[in-house]
This record gives sequence, C-alpha cells and structure tokens, in this order.
Amino acid sequence: MRFVRKRHPRIGVYLCHCGHNIAGVIDMKVVREYVEKLPLVVVCREHKYICSDLGQSIIARDIKEYNLERVVVASCSPRLHEIVFREVLELSDMNPNLFEMVNIREQCSWVHSNDSEKATEKAIDLIRAAISRASLLEPLERQKRGIKKSVLVIGGGIAGIFSSLYLAMSGIKTYLVEKEPSIGGNMAKLDKTFPTLDCAMCVLSPKMVELKNNENIELLTNSEVIEIDGHVGNFIVRIRRKPRYIDEDKCVSCGNCSNICPVRVPDEFNQNLSFRKAIYIPFPQAVPNSYIIDRDNCLYFKTGACGLCEKGCENNAINFNQREKIIEIEVGAIILATGFRIFDAEKKKEYGYKRYRNVITNLDLERILNSDGPTNGELKRISDGKIPRSLAFIQCVGSRDNRFNRYCSSICCMISIKQALMIKEKYPEIDIYIYYNDIRASGREYEEFYLRAREKGIIFLRGLPSELSRDENENLRIISEDMNSGEIIENEVEMVVLASAMEPNNIDLIANQLHLSYGSDGFIMEAHPKLRPVETNIAGIFVAGCAQFPKSISETVSQAGNAAVATINLLTQGEIWMEEITSFVDRERCSGCGFCVEVCPYDAIKLNKRDKKAEVIEILCKGCGACVVACPSGAIQQRHFLDSQILSQINTIVER
Repeated sequence: MRFVRKRHPRIGVYLCHCGHNIAGVIDMKVVREYVEKLPLVVVCREHKYICSDLGQSIIARDIKEYNLERVVVASCSPRLHEIVFREVLELSDMNPNLFEMVNIREQCSWVHSNDSEKATEKAIDLIRAAISRASLLEPLERQKRGIKKSVLVIGGGIAGIFSSLYLAMSGIKTYLVEKEPSIGGNMAKLDKTFPTLDCAMCVLSPKMVELKNNENIELLTNSEVIEIDGHVGNFIVRIRRKPRYIDEDKCVSCGNCSNICPVRVPDEFNQNLSFRKAIYIPFPQAVPNSYIIDRDNCLYFKTGACGLCEKGCENNAINFNQREKIIEIEVGAIILATGFRIFDAEKKKEYGYKRYRNVITNLDLERILNSDGPTNGELKRISDGKIPRSLAFIQCVGSRDNRFNRYCSSICCMISIKQALMIKEKYPEIDIYIYYNDIRASGREYEEFYLRAREKGIIFLRGLPSELSRDENENLRIISEDMNSGEIIENEVEMVVLASAMEPNNIDLIANQLHLSYGSDGFIMEAHPKLRPVETNIAGIFVAGCAQFPKSISETVSQAGNAAVATINLLTQGEIWMEEITSFVDRERCSGCGFCVEVCPYDAIKLNKRDKKAEVIEILCKGCGACVVACPSGAIQQRHFLDSQILSQINTIVER
C-alpha cells in the first residue's frame, strides 16, 4: 500500500554539537536561527550530544508534542548512529523511514576545520537539502518471515568452540564445520597462555571434549563449506565431507597402524620441525580422537601396494573405500569463526627465515617449548641441537609494514614476552633481547607482565633490525638502530625468533557467496564498530574471533559469547523483519535487458521466465542501489531513495 504524502509535512530538525567536534568549527547558533525559519520546520533544537539518552528523549517528546511527521538530525556519519535515531521514531509510534540524517561532522566540520564561516555555510546547505528530501519520504511497511532454529559455525578454533557451546547450552541445534581433522585451531599449538602462563591445552582440551559430547552439536571435521544459498532465517548450506579412511566409531587410537606405517612426512602441526606417518593423529588431545590417512602420501593410494596399516588394525577400523560426501543443511544463522594464519616470514627476506636455520617464528618456538613438540620441550637450535646461549626476538614481522600489513597484530608483543619469560624460567643463563617498535601492553595485567620481563633481565631494544647475517657457526649478527639515541647497534646471538603477523584465513569463497564486506586487509568488517560489533553487513551472518581482526584468547572468547548471544536473540524471535529499503520494478518500463541481474551483488534480481521482465527477490535485496544506477530505462527504483527524493535534495543545493 502506497502512502499518500501530506502537502506540508511537519518537520523537526535537531543539531548535534558532538562536543567540540562539530560546534568547535560550525557556528551552531547561526545554523539554528537559519533552519528554524525554513518552511515546514516546526521545531529546531541544538544539543551537545543529541545521540545521548537526554537527546533522544527530547526528540521523542517533540514527536508527540509537535505532532512531527518527519525528523532530521544533523550530526555525525549515519553509519554510527542512524539506527539509534530510527529506533527513537519507532518507539514513538512513527515510521522509522521518515527519518533523515545529515553528516555535518566527517563531511563538514572535520574537513573544513580551518574555515568556520565556510563550514557553517556548507552545513546550512546540507541541512536544507536534507529537509527537502525528508519532505518527500514515505513510510515503508515491513514484512516478517519465519526462521529456522539452527546455526552453522564455520571454524573449530577457540572462537568456534565457545560460540558452539553457548548456542548448544541454549538448546539450539548447532553444526560446527572445521576443515582440519581436529578442532582446536591455533590455540592447540600453544604451550602456555599469557599473562598467567597457564597450560593452553589444560584450558582448551576439556572444552573440546565437552563440545564433542554435546547432543545439540553436530561436529563435522575434515569438512569444508562449498556453497551457501538463501537468506537470514533460512540459509541452505552444502558441505563437503572428506574421507578419513578410518571408521571413527571403531578406532580406539591405539597407534598400531601408525607404528607400522613406512612413510614419514613433515608434521605440519609441529610446524614441519618433526615428522609424522601417512596415517596419523594430529596431536594427542585431538577431537575427534581418531586417526586419519593422508591420501597424498599414503603408499596404498599412490601405488596400490602396502596396506600394512589395514593388516595391523585389530578393530578393522581402516576403510580405503570411504568416499567424499556432500551433505546439505538448513540453518537460520551463520557464525564465521574462521580464525587466522601466520604471516609467511620468508617474505621478509632481510631476516633470512628458511635460509638461516636458527631463525624461526614465534609459532615455531611455541612448538619447540611444548612437551609434545619436536624437541619434547627442550629449547634447541635447529642447526646443531644445542641450547642457545643468547636469543633475540624481532617484533612486527609483517605487521605495521607498508609492504605487507599496515595494521598491528595486537598480541605479538605479549607472545614474545611470554616466550621470553618461559625461557628465562627454565634457562636463566640465556641472554634474551627483544627488538621492538612500541610495546603494546594494554591493561593492568599485561603491563605487569611486561614489567616482570624487565625485572627478569630481558633486554628491550627500541628499533627493528635492518638486516641479519650469519657466520660459519650459524650464529646470527643483527644490525639495528636505537630509536632513542640514534646509535647503530650490532649484536650477535645464537637464535632469532620472528614475531610474525596474524593474517586472516582465506575465505574468499564464503565471503563472495555471502556478499560480505571486508577490509583491504582481508578481515571481515562488522556492521557497526560500536553498536553492532559481531554482526556483518548481511543479516543473519555473525563474526567471532580473529576472522574480524587480531585478538587475544580472552578477547576471542568474549566475542564468541557475544556472537552467540546475538544469534540466540535472532533465532528466538521466531520471525524476522525483512529489509524494507529494497528495489522494485516498473514492469511496463522494463525492457528485460538483464543489466540489473548482472550488477546485483546479492543475486536478488532475476528475469521472469515468461515475459523476461526483471523481478526483485526482496528478502535478498540489501538496498545497495546498484541496479537502479545500471537500469538504462529507469524501470528500477529503490524505496526510500526514489529519484524524486534524490533530485529534490540536489536541486535544493544547486538553487541556493
């Protein structure tokens, strides 16, 4: 049903000072005195923080007192607070689509801070144009759709594990998909965690077992999501389950099969610092605790010979005839907990990773220090197996570097300090140096952790090395500049540890199918950094952990809980509101050219099979407007952004 607009809608305008962000540049009194004299404006107020509880209550009161039919707020970016003001209208029994927001902070005061007069003039123009557009806004009706009470969690690291457990404890059917043979993620590789130096697996392993035993969780390891279709409330997901060639129900993890396997290959869980067999279990606490056959290296699959493991298995758990399976599930929401990978330090050629044997990464060191690692927890040089007498950590390898990643990886400083303290505790005679840009140790516990390292005699050198070289004994010579004094420092150590950056795992397939927004750094972007930190730009898709940006374990667990709660809130509604700001087609003007189908990034438009006219699938439409721009005949319009509304805004500025 279309709304018949009143001839002269009553409009309220609210001007936000944003502290001094806006009012420090724009003369808000001049703006208010101008705006309150404009036609259609029945009330105009200015407030220091219009987004505050008091500011919102003023708007709500005026809606009723002045019988407002449109509301215009001039403040910051709509991305920050538009949803807040729309909710004020909705709570005041006013259609939220009768709201218009003007950005006079980022687009005015901040960019014209050196010219108050011009900034004030521009602010007036922007507000006049917004009032003109607001006068043409129409209320839009929203519709509801049913929602399936089940969730897909992609990624079995600490974020995925905790999200799944929270969901399952609320009685929600949860599918956890992990591409590796076991859940646990990067945390499973750690020896201890900072700042308490707790055993990582002592914390993680019970949760892994709890997850496996939870009847509301279906665990799909060695599996990958290959296709996602549908929309919030009803996503249809296809998952490829790769064969383990082991019957998990029969396998008792006795290890007989692995003991007699003749094939040895580098062990990726131990950072390729040791070897495993072609039939193996990823690590002792793996979940599921079942062996798996590495088809690429198994002699049976390569030559048709061997089969020793099958003969040696007393439980007949080995099945070379297992095949890949494609399963399909339907879920109401999806949580992306796809984690991170370590920056390839070999790209930082000046540090000689993989050229110099005694240059390792912090994750390599983590495995070396682990009692289940390649050296059974003994710190040894790769070149000769000796305990080093001196060791240096180099920070920001691949982070804060315009050649690779401009962002800070957040926790590398604490990882190096943790590892340095662990080494000092066991080998107090070792000289340890940490080369750094800036130490990131936010919070009381982390700062104390850093101070404890200094007290233990760990030497901090401010200034990253420019290059490394080695001598005939595989010792490493480091040249750096002291950023405090400007002096060149030369140092020789027997081992170097590179604090490699955290990078997002490659999820291009999933991101493209879901039409997710992600930054130039590859991390998934949240819908709103403050108000919707675990939601994405696509309804029903949530993000947790390092898929969003680098985080510590405690931060990851916290966000996993937030993502689970947001998902539970969505699913327990029973029904969901559809997006109302969608495109629609004037079928008489549509020529059936299909341009709109090609440009739609959400696959929300199709051509009718009978008359070849375009049709919009409203539940999929996100209101981006790409189809409106592409349509050569002007047959597609977007609700809330009609041509008449936009042109009115433009003409008001032009006709000043």
